[in-house]
Amino acid sequence: MNYLVGDIGNTFIKLSILNDKFKIKQSYNLETKKIFQSKFIKSFFKKIIKKNLNHNVLFSSVVPKAYKVIKRHLTQENLKVFEIKELKIKKILKIKIKNYNQLGSDRISNAIGSLNYKNCLIIDFGTATTFDILKNNVYEGGVISPGINLSITNLNKSTALLPLLNLKNVQKSYGKNTQEALNAGFLWGYEGLINNIIKKIILKTKVDYKIILTGGYAKLFKKHIIKKTTIDENITINGIAKAFKELI
Repeated sequence: MNYLVGDIGNTFIKLSILNDKFKIKQSYNLETKKIFQSKFIKSFFKKIIKKNLNHNVLFSSVVPKAYKVIKRHLTQENLKVFEIKELKIKKILKIKIKNYNQLGSDRISNAIGSLNYKNCLIIDFGTATTFDILKNNVYEGGVISPGINLSITNLNKSTALLPLLNLKNVQKSYGKNTQEALNAGFLWGYEGLINNIIKKIILKTKVDYKIILTGGYAKLFKKHIIKKTTIDENITINGIAKAFKELI
């Protein structure tokens, strides 16, 4: 028996087939906007549904419209679809924030996926760059800052002469042309932002965290972070898998 789980983000969707031990067997990445194309969704899920699936399916989603489309399609295929916030999450994760309803499902999944570390700071380079704090296995909150790709795209769209940047992880000096100047601004700027937020969180909480990086720019920024870090590209899916195993 296999299990289907997925993470629906603003830019990308990651779907994973899990084996009977809830370990990732196969993963698929697709652009979120494609899910609104009826021909695409039918052909895509037709292949997946053949994989001897359990009739329950679990997603984390920060895009309600995309989740609704996927749920409708899978329900028509006689699958029962859940979103992670519909489950009794507090049975496996203590959450200490002011408004649970405002907490993104992806951030909940990341926290569940890092429970083995006790004290953990998860930095997720997604559409937004998020910092989530797990202190003594309690989710304490975090920080949300603009996503790197979103910032690059918005700068390009909002200016007449600045080109779209392809961010590089090497910047020896300040820029001698526009591309170099942009690269310095984004690489050094986000390097400063990330390290400053890490310092602030450690100072405020007085905890030495295991720092986990995930998302598109994790590998690029790993060497620019002052603290030792670990990259875990599957932390979100593993968190969803753990929720599935324990709560469904």
